[in-house]
Amino acid sequence: MLGEGAAGWSRALLVLGVIGLAASAVLAPLGAESFFRGYLVNLAFFSSLALGALFFVILQHLTRAGWSVVVRRMAENVTGAFGALGVLALPIVLAVLLGAPAALHHVYHWTDAEHVAHDAVLRGKSAYLNGPFFALRMLLYFGLWIALAGFYARLSREQDRTGDAELTTRMQARSAPSIILYALSLTFFSFDLLMSLEAHWYSTIFGVYYFSGSALGFFALLAGSMHLLQRAGYGRESFTQEHFHDVGKLVFAFVVFWAYIAFSQYMLMWYGNLPEETGWYLTRQRGPWLVVSFLLLFGHFVVPFLLLISRYPKRHPRALVWLCAWVLVAHWIDMFYLVMPHNLPAEAGTEAQAAPLLLTDVLQCLTALVGIGGVFGWAVLNRMRSAALVPLRDPRLPESLAFHNI
Repeated sequence: MLGEGAAGWSRALLVLGVIGLAASAVLAPLGAESFFRGYLVNLAFFSSLALGALFFVILQHLTRAGWSVVVRRMAENVTGAFGALGVLALPIVLAVLLGAPAALHHVYHWTDAEHVAHDAVLRGKSAYLNGPFFALRMLLYFGLWIALAGFYARLSREQDRTGDAELTTRMQARSAPSIILYALSLTFFSFDLLMSLEAHWYSTIFGVYYFSGSALGFFALLAGSMHLLQRAGYGRESFTQEHFHDVGKLVFAFVVFWAYIAFSQYMLMWYGNLPEETGWYLTRQRGPWLVVSFLLLFGHFVVPFLLLISRYPKRHPRALVWLCAWVLVAHWIDMFYLVMPHNLPAEAGTEAQAAPLLLTDVLQCLTALVGIGGVFGWAVLNRMRSAALVPLRDPRLPESLAFHNI
């Protein structure tokens, strides 16, 4: 486990998080809609990292993987942030549940009863898109993720203490139903938090899109964390070049998978040429949002694809960590791309215009990044201080330590 020195870092992150959240709240009167959108960008981003970690934990038990044992504990530590993220989701949940303030109506149009009354599409979806049901679903999502993360982390740490190999069997037995619950909850979470921002628009693979970014973001975070731990003197004999190589391969694989899903969604909607589908993309191809679209194309796919296709960066942690930092920034821009672009209210008979990117938008995104990121880092570091950084008595630990790429 981390030494006492990490306690200072943990407290510093918590203080930084509180300062960031306070700054975001202070700036809210300058633009309440910017506050909600900036908060959503970062809630979706950090939730995606924890969801990617939970996927990795469940998948390793489902496939009975041996190579990943020494890095699995890091994923278990990241899932420890679900409790904090559930608390951080409360401002959005309570605002939707109470139907206030008015600025929220411009973010989630379905929260405005007067708007819904004059919109046939939203009236048809009102049985699902309403404040109480939204709040209940969010409670179920975070409750489920906290329970799943707690189950795997608790048994893994108990095995450190007892060495009972039967605990591995129990975790494997629960992995198949867990992955199904995970897939359903992540999909509907992405629908509720992100896709419902424009409730007239829908994509049947939006959940897969959010999942692909979640997994990619976590694998990038995992590689960076392994390198930083080794720089701090931890895991030098546990995390080998072979483990960096495999994590690098996962980053590369999900760079490609994300691009495949993103292009599939875009291509099918664009050549279908239906206004209710293409309008979502038209908004993101106007004004400053077009720049963001190109940043995603090149930053999220082209650059990491070309650099990670080689074997070299995957086997050299210093090179890999910079590429993974790039991927994490690109993933954050992806959440920005999903949440921030929107159309201004249009008068009858006129074409909707994309809203400009305001200074308050940028400020709220950055303060919420510091705020939610600080609390997220505090939660993860606290979990890392409470147990060994690798599963000490996992029956597959010798296999993981001896792992070698062919």
